[in-house]
Amino acid sequence: MGFFSGQLANVVEWEEWRDDMIFWKWSNREIKKGSKLIIKPGQDALFLYNGKIEGVFKDDGEYDIESQIIPFLSSLKGFKFGFNSGMRAEVLFVSTKEFIIKWGTKSPVNIPAPNMPGGLPIRANGTFTIKVNDYVTLIDNIAGLKQQYCVEDIKLRITSVIDQLLMKWITKEGKDMFNLQANAFDIANGIKDDLDMQIMKDGMTITGFQIMSFNYPSEIQEMINKNAAQNMIGDIGRYQQVSMTDAMASGNLNGGSMAGDMAGMMMGMQMANQMVGKAIQSGTTSTGMPNFCPDCGQKTTGSNFCPNCGRKLV
Repeated sequence: MGFFSGQLANVVEWEEWRDDMIFWKWSNREIKKGSKLIIKPGQDALFLYNGKIEGVFKDDGEYDIESQIIPFLSSLKGFKFGFNSGMRAEVLFVSTKEFIIKWGTKSPVNIPAPNMPGGLPIRANGTFTIKVNDYVTLIDNIAGLKQQYCVEDIKLRITSVIDQLLMKWITKEGKDMFNLQANAFDIANGIKDDLDMQIMKDGMTITGFQIMSFNYPSEIQEMINKNAAQNMIGDIGRYQQVSMTDAMASGNLNGGSMAGDMAGMMMGMQMANQMVGKAIQSGTTSTGMPNFCPDCGQKTTGSNFCPNCGRKLV
């Protein structure tokens, strides 16, 4: 008698294929004579017997189980002697792709900060990527108990600990609480390593973790923005220019507000004065002698040489 004689043919394939499903198990049915195994792109098929892996098939396509699969499963109990009836086995289909998952803090994470007894409340968001990398561990700890496993299942586990890990890696090594984005790469790498330790016992790995943005309370963000603007400006004169520019921008160019008109007039006068000053500073006397040394900026005294650095002037 041949394998599975007297049995109706069936098809072993991932019947509930979804983009968000990590694995799905074909089980509790007999594999019959003439059965076909169908592996779609992005899938691996694992033949299980008594909860143990007997064979892993990675190439997508359609296979005749009796002639193409059984020869590779010689370790299954009874296969050396053939079967007169169908065989009960399980086939675990596992997605081989990386899953990109969005995350965000459920509530503000209160980071210890100077002069803020309750801490600085911060929110963050980003993405992380996962994939299956250890089939034996996956079966021992998850697939042996579940029929299927989806992205939402692992997402719930990971997001439940992200808040604590953000606290850990933001406070590590005294990060600047008001410029966390500058340290986002280091913080994300630390979180990635910790999360990887969490899920490797399930046969999966974190292949990437990114922080897209940190979000502060509105009043804190306004303070950060003002501080950054003042640092970019550098001096009070330039700060006044920017302030007047803002006032002009908020006015109506066609007969706008009085504040806008005055700001424009003041800015024009100031710019004119600066241009005159620069012209005088960089100009020359009637004798061709520069008013200031072009090398060191020292005011000249009428001599042919700079009194400060000795450069020849005429």
